[in-house]
Amino acid sequence: MKKALLLTLIFLTSICLLQAQEIMITGTVVDDQGVVLPGSDVIIKGTTKGATTNFDGEFTIDAPADAVLVFSSLGFGKKEVSVDGQTSLNVVLETAAEQLLETIVIGSRGKPRTALDTPVPVDVINIAEQAINMPQQDLSQMLAASAPSFTAFQSGGGDLSSFVSQPSLRGLAASQVLVLVNGKRRHTSAILAGNQTGTPGPAVDMSFIPNIGVERIEILRDGASAQYGSDAIAGVINMVMKKGTGKFTGSLTGGAYINSSPDFSDSDLTDGERAFNKSTGDWDGYNFQFDGNYGLGFENGGYFNVSALVASSERTIRTSVLDIARAPLYSSDYLNNQTTNVRGVPIITNPELIAAQSGGDAAAVASLGTVEGLMAARGIEQFDAATYSGLPAQTKMSLAFNMENPLNENTDFYAFGDFGYKYTDAYSCFYRRAAQADRTSYALYPNGFRPQIYTDQYNLSLATGITGVLGDFDFDLSNIIGTNSAQYGMFNTWNASIGESSPTEMNLGTHRFLQNTLNFDATNFYEGVLEGLNVAFGAELRVENYQIIAGQEESWTAGTAGVFTATQDNQLIIGPDGFPLEDLDGNPIVDTTGAPIVLPNAGVSQELVKNYALNCQCFRGFAPENEGNRFRSVMAAYGDLELDVTEDWLVSGALRFENYSDFGNVLTGKVATRYSIGEKFAVRGSYSSGFRAPSLQELGYSHSFTFFVGLVPFDGTLYPNSSSPARALGIGALQEERSRNVSVGFTAEIGKFDLAVDAYQIDIFDRIFQTSEFNSSQAPVLAPVIGSGLANFRINGGDISTKGIEAVLSYTTHFGNGKLGFDLAGIFRENTFEGANVPDLNTALTDEELTELYVSRDLIGQFETGTPGSKIIGTLNYSTGKFSTMLRGTRFGSVQTRDSRERDLLGGAFGFADQYFTPEFTVDLGLTYSFSDTVSLTVGGNNIFNEYPEIIRYELRTFGLYSQYQQGSTGANYFARLTFTL
Repeated sequence: MKKALLLTLIFLTSICLLQAQEIMITGTVVDDQGVVLPGSDVIIKGTTKGATTNFDGEFTIDAPADAVLVFSSLGFGKKEVSVDGQTSLNVVLETAAEQLLETIVIGSRGKPRTALDTPVPVDVINIAEQAINMPQQDLSQMLAASAPSFTAFQSGGGDLSSFVSQPSLRGLAASQVLVLVNGKRRHTSAILAGNQTGTPGPAVDMSFIPNIGVERIEILRDGASAQYGSDAIAGVINMVMKKGTGKFTGSLTGGAYINSSPDFSDSDLTDGERAFNKSTGDWDGYNFQFDGNYGLGFENGGYFNVSALVASSERTIRTSVLDIARAPLYSSDYLNNQTTNVRGVPIITNPELIAAQSGGDAAAVASLGTVEGLMAARGIEQFDAATYSGLPAQTKMSLAFNMENPLNENTDFYAFGDFGYKYTDAYSCFYRRAAQADRTSYALYPNGFRPQIYTDQYNLSLATGITGVLGDFDFDLSNIIGTNSAQYGMFNTWNASIGESSPTEMNLGTHRFLQNTLNFDATNFYEGVLEGLNVAFGAELRVENYQIIAGQEESWTAGTAGVFTATQDNQLIIGPDGFPLEDLDGNPIVDTTGAPIVLPNAGVSQELVKNYALNCQCFRGFAPENEGNRFRSVMAAYGDLELDVTEDWLVSGALRFENYSDFGNVLTGKVATRYSIGEKFAVRGSYSSGFRAPSLQELGYSHSFTFFVGLVPFDGTLYPNSSSPARALGIGALQEERSRNVSVGFTAEIGKFDLAVDAYQIDIFDRIFQTSEFNSSQAPVLAPVIGSGLANFRINGGDISTKGIEAVLSYTTHFGNGKLGFDLAGIFRENTFEGANVPDLNTALTDEELTELYVSRDLIGQFETGTPGSKIIGTLNYSTGKFSTMLRGTRFGSVQTRDSRERDLLGGAFGFADQYFTPEFTVDLGLTYSFSDTVSLTVGGNNIFNEYPEIIRYELRTFGLYSQYQQGSTGANYFARLTFTL
């Protein structure tokens, strides 16, 4: 008996030890037809520890001998398998049509649903799965290549606009899209940048989030202000961060652009432009990026997942070279040494001519007296004085994390966030030609100069929270703080009004934006109410701060280099030759009788004789009068109901109240429904009201700037609505934009095809625009405050609408020994400016003139037709064995631009230089080969056939050759990517 008890004890102890220890388990995952399933997930049940199958469908995992493994793959049902001490498992997954799309929670606080089951349209982009074959490297460009309703505009010039790739949905502004991370509001950039809809505004800079740390992105294509608050007029983008543990995944990507110009034979380039606008023949835009991700699992089921990004890219340069007749590098005064300083002393600007004259070389004298001759003597081509457009150079680093840890059986703690730095160096300015006497210096830049602007940005986000059970409700208490700081600078510049003592590199100032959001959310699902009722409610407290800090004094001040100061009493303003001094245009400076002006008091009396340009050239620094430090607080409360009336009929509704400390209260609501007709077809629809509060950046931004009409520079100032010029003119305070959103559609499953079609209309009232420039002759009341300058303002300029149809068709099957996936998606939309809301202003203009100045023709055109009215994306994915590939074609619809003013046109006519751009088609390709379970190589390209948009017409191609609003103007980009797993 004792022996029996002893043997039993030993046996039980062995079982316990066997169950406690971990064993290595290997195996293969295949489908019901025996085809291997690469990329399948293998998770130890009750933990976050897991593995992924390789290209041969094989996996290896260390797990307790008594564990249960959960196997899953997109398009297949989950399967749980008990280990029971086995070291080899071969698993078969059954096809499950309802699993073809991942479950999502965006747009609903109820139970997770697939994208085909939601009452509103939602796209799910599986970044973790697709990134390996995609040529795009930052999240916004990945989304632009995957979702037709999404665009990401990055200017090839335009000062601050080149520093942020602005996300947009349904052809609306970036500021009308709400971006979330793990369901929590993301802060916007401090940079107020131009966007594809024509009016500068704030946007979330998605480039600070490492794409390797993102599991998937959910795009809610429906108004959602009642659910998530301000900025959700056009929809919501939610980035879901990775939770995986137990392995390190990394990638190293390198690429470049082929700087090969298209065929200009069918263009309207002049002979001179055709000769100058040529490719350098060199590759440019070289870019390198390292991404790494690692997850650590805790024994209690928690996890810590961290991602890193390090990237560097050189600029791409796409020149616009005007011929010499249109943009001469030198003026007649420059060529003939007739430029003088403030006291009339000649400045020798063409010493080559003097040398030729001294040597008696008549041929050289004749040649050096011309623009072409002097350029040749100095070894300069017109190409060297080109204006540069293109993507900026960047150095970028980012670190992000996502974690969760149980505190007890009912409560979990979570946190996620990121820290990033980005240096961006851009060409975004017109070339300053030596002929422009008010802005160039022979001593500093004898042949002119090309100013360059840069930013140093720091970005930080941290979210912490607790989820758990409180009575019958699940709750989520969180706090998210985010901040972005951008310091601007310029080099290859100077302040002409200071003179040659001016610095040539300047700090222009710093912008900072901070947002802190405290949220409490509670939900409960009542199974006994019809087929189920989900009740959710919550509250939010948000605090925001926006600062403008002035730059160094030389970047914004007016110097005295052009001022003549009397050195003796009753001094005449005459030159060494005894004649009156001349201004920059060669006009004598005389009184009303034609006599030289007299300065009565030595050391005191002054006269401006040379009107040298003020401020830092290209982009004026932010001055003390531009400084600001604005705060706002926002309190909100919402209620959300989602009722399954029957198994086939879903009804949901939401109501949200918000109070803004700076402009008042807003109440919004939303209703949505979905009705299934059979198992494979459903109709859905929604109606909502929405709003967007004017951002602190829009309320507080103020800046003086230089803009060009043709090649003629003008200086203006954008004044805040609280300024004295705004009050004098009658410009009121900015109000919120309000919206009305209607959407109807259907979903269908037809065999292995999934189809979703939705039609929508969004009406936006009091949309924020920016006026054109007012001068004191148009508005005499401005004369005392702006003098000879120009002024413009932000206004609730008018009502707009957009309507369209979106369609998504997906197909997944097995082809040969591999898996084939095909997606075809498109949007067809029409934007309409419904009319300007012009108040009574204190001007001398007629009603028609005021309306045109208030919301200009070109701005309306940019919104209505300045971006493609359609975009169609077809994507083919195929994987078999060690190979996988992605082939994507994108068709960009036509674009039409409208001119801001009538002008002389090529050919002798007079009118608006409007232009129609035909549709464009580009192709992306990614090919991957797996050398082993841990290493794979991908090669491919974006726009592999090097398609460029049409050339901008003659009258308007002063800055760039191409429109930026279809595929952009950088041409083909080819890449190679090494991906490895440890």
